[in-house]
Amino acid sequence: MANEINIRCKNTGKTFPMPLGCSLKDVYEHSGLTMAHGPVCARINNKVQGLNYRFYNSKDVELLDLTTASGMRTYTHTLFFILAKAVEDTFPDGQLVIGTPVCKGFYCELNIGRKADEQDVERIRQRMQEIIKADLPIHRIQCPIEEAIQIFRQRGMQSKAQLLESQGNLYVHYYQLEETIDFFYSCLLTRTGQIHLFDLIALDKGMLLRVPSRKEPSLLEPLHPQKKMLDVFREYHRWQHIMGVRNAGEVNAAIRDGRVSELINVAEALQERKLNKITDEIVERGAKLVLIAGPSSSGKTTTSKRIAIQLMVCGLHPHTLSTDNYFVNRVDTPLDENGEYDFECIEAMDTAFFGQQMTDLLNGKEVELPRYDFVSGERKFEGKKLQIGKDDVIILEGNHALNPILSQQIPEDKKYRIYVSALTTIALDDHNFVPTDDIRLLRRLLRDYRYRGYSALDTIKRFPSVSRGEERWIFPFQETADATFNSALLYELNVIRTQVMPILEQVNEREPEYSEASRLRKFLRYFLPVPANQVPPTSLLREFAGGSSFKY
Repeated sequence: MANEINIRCKNTGKTFPMPLGCSLKDVYEHSGLTMAHGPVCARINNKVQGLNYRFYNSKDVELLDLTTASGMRTYTHTLFFILAKAVEDTFPDGQLVIGTPVCKGFYCELNIGRKADEQDVERIRQRMQEIIKADLPIHRIQCPIEEAIQIFRQRGMQSKAQLLESQGNLYVHYYQLEETIDFFYSCLLTRTGQIHLFDLIALDKGMLLRVPSRKEPSLLEPLHPQKKMLDVFREYHRWQHIMGVRNAGEVNAAIRDGRVSELINVAEALQERKLNKITDEIVERGAKLVLIAGPSSSGKTTTSKRIAIQLMVCGLHPHTLSTDNYFVNRVDTPLDENGEYDFECIEAMDTAFFGQQMTDLLNGKEVELPRYDFVSGERKFEGKKLQIGKDDVIILEGNHALNPILSQQIPEDKKYRIYVSALTTIALDDHNFVPTDDIRLLRRLLRDYRYRGYSALDTIKRFPSVSRGEERWIFPFQETADATFNSALLYELNVIRTQVMPILEQVNEREPEYSEASRLRKFLRYFLPVPANQVPPTSLLREFAGGSSFKY
C-alpha cells in the first residue's frame, strides 16, 4: 500500500508493515519486544536516532537499551539537560559546567558567586526529581544555524554559540524543555519521565552526577573516589582559563585568529613541564624502576622515551623495557569465557620470571633479557644482556606495569609509578564533554591504519573488548600512581580530524560499526582542521599521526 512502509527489525529478525510517518515508539510497540531498560534510541540503517524519529521510507531498525554505549549516551545526555534546567530554575544567574567522567560519574562545576554547599546541591537534586516526576516533553527543534546562534547568544550561552559558529551546516537542531533550551550533539530521550535512576551529590568543590551502570541499569555505578584524577583535571583547567581556551569554540576562534602556533607551543611546553617535574621526583626518590601504565593509545611509549631523555639530562642512564616481552608462551596463556586466549589478564604475564629478573638487576647481577616473538608465540633469548649500576634506571612500560602483582618482589622505595592517559580537558561546550575514550579510539584508528594495516572497521570492532580489559586490569590501579601524566593536547582533535576523516569514511553503511564511525565523523566536524605538519617531531601526538623523531 502507498501509505505503508516495511520495517526490518534486527532484534527479532522479522519484517512487518507500518503506517507512513510512524514513530520509533510505534515500531517498538508493534515489534512485540519487551526491553527492561529500553528502548532509549535505535540504529536506523546503522545510524543512531532518537525515539522521536519518524519513518517515511522502509528501514532497518535495531532498538537499543541502556546496556549499549549509544543507549547510555542518550540517557546521560538527557540527564545533563535535566540538570541544566534544574540549575537554571534554582539559580537563574548560575553557571553549570559539566566535566569529564570521574569517580564513576560526571564531575560538575557550579558557579553561583560563592562556593556551593551540600544544601545547594540538594536543592538542585530535588528540582531534578520534580522535573522527572512531571514527565515533561523534550522537544527537538530544527532551525537555520544563524537563528540558533542568535538564540544562544541572547540567552548568554556563549560556549554554544561559539561552537555552532565554527560549523558549516545550514541547519542545526537544539532541544527545549519548557523554557530551557540546550544543544547536544547526540540524541535525547523524548520525555523526562524516561529517566528512572540518578543521583547528585556534593563532591569536593563541585558536585557529582551519578548514573546507572551499563552492566546493571537498575543500579547506580558504584562510587569510586579518584582524588588524583580530579587534581589533574583542575591543574589543566587552570591553564586553559589562563589561555582562554576552555572549549572547542574557543580553540576554533584562536585558530581563526592565527594563534595555532601559540596553542601548539604552549600545549607542548605544558607537557614538557609536567615531565620535568615527574623526572625530578624520580631522581629525588632514587627510584631504580619506573613503572609506566595506561590504557590503549594513551601514549605510554612516547612518555617513556621522553622521560628517558629527561633522566639522561639529570646524568642518569635509563634502560627502557616493555612488559610485552614477559608474556608467558602462548600455549600457557589463559583462555577467556569464549575459549580464546586472554592476553589482557595478569596471568598472561610471567610475573615470577619478571620479578626474578628485576631483583637480579637491582642486586647488580647481569641478566639476559627476553624478547617475545608474537609470530611464534614464544619467548626467545638473543644474547641481549643488561647489568645496571648506581646511575642506571629501568623504565618499564605496559598495560600491567601498575598492577602490584607484577612488581610485588621489588622493594617499594625502588619503584616510581606513573599513570598515563589522555584525560581530555577541552569540552565541546559547557554541557558537552569530550570523552577520553573517544580521544584514545581516534588515536588508535590512526595508529592501526598507519602502522598495522588495520581498517577503521577492524579497530572499531575490537575497541569494546579492549575497553573491557582496561576496566578490569588498568583502571583499578590508576589511583596508586605516584604521578598522573595527561597525554591529551589542547589542539589534538583539530589535527586528528584532517587524518582520521578519510579513514572513517571507508566504513560502509551495511556494517553495524557504521553508527560509531558516523558519530565520530559528526563529532570531529566541531573542530576546525589544523595541518599535521605544524606538530613538533617530538610531540606525543606523532606516535599516532606519524613523523616522530622517536623510533618505535
